[in-house]
Amino acid sequence: MPNIKIFAGNSHPELAQRIAQRLGTEPSKVVLKKFANQETCVEIGESVRGEDVYILQSGCGEVNDHLMEMLIMIHACKIASAERVTAVIPCYPYARQDKKEKSTDCDSALIPLL
Repeated sequence: MPNIKIFAGNSHPELAQRIAQRLGTEPSKVVLKKFANQETCVEIGESVRGEDVYILQSGCGEVNDHLMEMLIMIHACKIASAERVTAVIPCYPYARQDKKEKSTDCDSALIPLL
């Protein structure tokens, strides 16, 4: 499939591998690591210029870390001139927090806005 890159986050690399196989391609190269202060570092390992990029990251496990990792990957692909960047999120984090019971409840409605 021309002009398609599939990147996997740390949440579920096996799922990304299976999706890529089904599409007749391989997951693209990306290095995901943590700095000593636990900040996330993303290094895109191949050119995405003019490509359609799909980033697969589920909201399971360490939800906050995986969400931040996905946002950094999206930003890295955008500044590397990807044509389009699509986040594939099989398990959507914070989906149940969009309804408030009290006016003082925490509202995580900003997640869909991202």
